[in-house]
Amino acid sequence: MTDLFEDSNQSTTNAYSAKDIEVLEGLEPVRRRPGMYIGGTDDAALHHLVAEILDNSMDEAVAGHADWIELELRTDNTVMVRDNGRGIPTDPHPKFPDKSALEVILTTLHSGGKFSGKAYETSGGLHGVGMSVVNALTDKFRVEVARDRKLVFQEYSKGTPLGPLQDGGAVNNRRGTTVIFRPDPEIFGNRAKLKPATIFRMARSKAYLFKGVEIRWSVDPELLTSDDPTPQQEVLKFPNGILDYLNMTIEGRDLITERPFAGEAKFSESAGRVEWAIAWPDGGEGYFHSYCNTVPTPLGGTHEAGFRYALTKAIKTYGDMVGQKKAAAITAEDVFGGGCIMLSVFIPDPQFQGQTKEKLGTASATKLVETAVRDHFDHWLTGDTENAKRLLERIILRAEERQRRKEKKETKRQSATRRLRLPGKLADCSRSIAAGTEIFLVEGDSAGGSAKQARDRETQAVLPLRGKILNVASATREKMMANQEIKDMIEAFGCGSGSDFRLSDLRYERIIIMTDADVDGAHIASLLMTFFYQEMAGLIENGNLYLAMPPLYRLTQGGKSIYAMDDAEKEVLLDTEFKNRGKVEISRFKGLGEMPPPQLRETTMAPKKRTLLRVCLPDAAEPDARGQTKDLVNRLMGKKPELRFQFIQEHARFVEDIDV
Repeated sequence: MTDLFEDSNQSTTNAYSAKDIEVLEGLEPVRRRPGMYIGGTDDAALHHLVAEILDNSMDEAVAGHADWIELELRTDNTVMVRDNGRGIPTDPHPKFPDKSALEVILTTLHSGGKFSGKAYETSGGLHGVGMSVVNALTDKFRVEVARDRKLVFQEYSKGTPLGPLQDGGAVNNRRGTTVIFRPDPEIFGNRAKLKPATIFRMARSKAYLFKGVEIRWSVDPELLTSDDPTPQQEVLKFPNGILDYLNMTIEGRDLITERPFAGEAKFSESAGRVEWAIAWPDGGEGYFHSYCNTVPTPLGGTHEAGFRYALTKAIKTYGDMVGQKKAAAITAEDVFGGGCIMLSVFIPDPQFQGQTKEKLGTASATKLVETAVRDHFDHWLTGDTENAKRLLERIILRAEERQRRKEKKETKRQSATRRLRLPGKLADCSRSIAAGTEIFLVEGDSAGGSAKQARDRETQAVLPLRGKILNVASATREKMMANQEIKDMIEAFGCGSGSDFRLSDLRYERIIIMTDADVDGAHIASLLMTFFYQEMAGLIENGNLYLAMPPLYRLTQGGKSIYAMDDAEKEVLLDTEFKNRGKVEISRFKGLGEMPPPQLRETTMAPKKRTLLRVCLPDAAEPDARGQTKDLVNRLMGKKPELRFQFIQEHARFVEDIDV
């Protein structure tokens, strides 16, 4: 009988021993797994490099050691960030006497001056990895330090010093740190380009967040296209801080109250402070932007929770004081829904979730913010009874509307379905409520047949569409409403369109565009996205619209099959998964209809295995970005072909592969 624990027959090829254990040293972990440090290698991660360096200069400004920052984007995808702060120390480090403190910071993870709070009371850089991570992920990195009337500099590539710290001579009218870097194409790809508009918005938001800093922006004019409103040069300084930003975003909009609720306060029980500005527009979209030590926290966190508690408790107390019984049912959703909110806190030693710092986790921040803001809002309400009355009435109306929506949502979906005329081509799902359901918009009857067989009948519905739908951006509304494919979609979704759109009536939690993985499929997807953008933008705002990602290739060798999304992934798989192991059979899917239902389910429709792309819009608080999106849709999908031709001429230089 064989001993199950005996390893004498273990294959040598599967042996696992100490020699298989890798020890990554220095900055090698960053280059191996950049996603752990900057969230990936996509466009957002690329621009995160700029944010890391800019945050260092902002920390100097917030600490009171710098009052201006220069930010420049150059033609070779190089960024320059310069400040007039104290300058990074360049004397030998006590722990590494053969290295300067500057080199230690740039080549050693978790090294910096922001751990103890001695050098910085509050800071955005916390983990001691930001600058070293940028150094690791760039093929060109130069740092210049002007300190004690002396200039020194050092150059790096991919995290490795190209030489020792060098003497740049005496300087009399300069101090601070200058960083010049270029993202490494090996990490981000040869086509990755830093975008002037994105970096400019980043710089502007930093200037709004700290009223004591001046940011001097410039970009090489060759990087600006004719349709890009980004200025070539601009000095960003805002004496009223985040209130200036709020006023810019709400300009021209009618408000419930005559003036926003804005202010700042120091924490009584801890070092640090909070700034806030909130306005309640009479209709339209709102936003909630929060920051900690000038670092954006798009996922919110404990500081947002404290702000919500403060305003919700205050408005309920005020309602009780004036005898409004309905105020007892008010929730934070009612108070903040549709509001335009800016919140910025400065606290020592904040605890973020992850290196990308998207959510604040400092437990004490909740109570600190709530205590600091509550009294101010109480005084604001009692000091202006007319505005307080209008605000209370508006919030109560939202509470009543929320309750009506809740009651309607709890109505069984099937009962609502009986009152709807559903298109005959729709293969509906059986679940009685919208939660957890999804509808696939499929290209053609053939693919629709495969999708119907591949779906989960309880939660997945399928609506086949006949080829390319109408381009709604260049058609009249009468022509659009006469189009059968569009009518079928509107009827299937149940939420109306245009001015009649109601997100609460949507019959499915997700709408998934599923087209072929080729040029025609991409064209159909773009037409569908245009339709949703024009007629059901609320779906995109709420995160209900997705793109399915079917594979283009199937690679088979013996009993082994792997799917590839595109040509690039196919080549990678051939070099890694099938290297030197015999002939590989490569199948290219001409369309979803050619894919057997089990394969379609496995690759594209099964929630546990598939890949979906969520369709998003720029933040409502960025009117420039929203305007660019609208302009781009009009140019590419509108009635004027000359605008499309102009766009092609301007962007032809970026095209690498042409399908002819």
